[in-house]
Amino acid sequence: MSKKGVQNCIRKDIKMNKENLIKEVEKLAYQFEKEYGGCAQCVIGAIKKCINGISDDVFKAATGFSGGIGLTGKTCGALIGAVMVISTFIGREYNNFQDPEKVRFKTYKLTKKLVECFEAEYGSSVCYDIQKKIMDKSFNLWDEKEHRDFLEAGGHKDKCTAVCGNAAKWAVEFLTEAELVGE
Repeated sequence: MSKKGVQNCIRKDIKMNKENLIKEVEKLAYQFEKEYGGCAQCVIGAIKKCINGISDDVFKAATGFSGGIGLTGKTCGALIGAVMVISTFIGREYNNFQDPEKVRFKTYKLTKKLVECFEAEYGSSVCYDIQKKIMDKSFNLWDEKEHRDFLEAGGHKDKCTAVCGNAAKWAVEFLTEAELVGE
């Protein structure tokens, strides 16, 4: 999506400035993870609710990234969801695959910054490592007992919910700073 195409993309039915927008997407991502789970989709869904320009296909495509990609504990799904959002607003388009303007490098710059935030906050961008940092252990979410232990440790109550909130917040902060979304 071109820069011109995303100006004035904050939904008209939501009246807020950029600071309130950032707070709202953080709150919604937290709430969605608490209610529904699926960290990648929770980040995307929160931003989609507040900002025009994210298709249902992008939301749907994030389904398999939760729990560190298919609940495997690999790359954090919240991080992947935030990267997908950034890429939606400044990614290389199929009809411009050659990308002579090197748009993809602008995307890489913002997503690198996002990874750096994750590493500064959580020491890693890997789901298992983040779980260990915020819950003192990592969990095999495919194992029924460990999944229950994850829930009892606050996984969907206040732990991964906060990770989702941060991912959504950082993505929107970077998009507004780069003037890719805004009023």
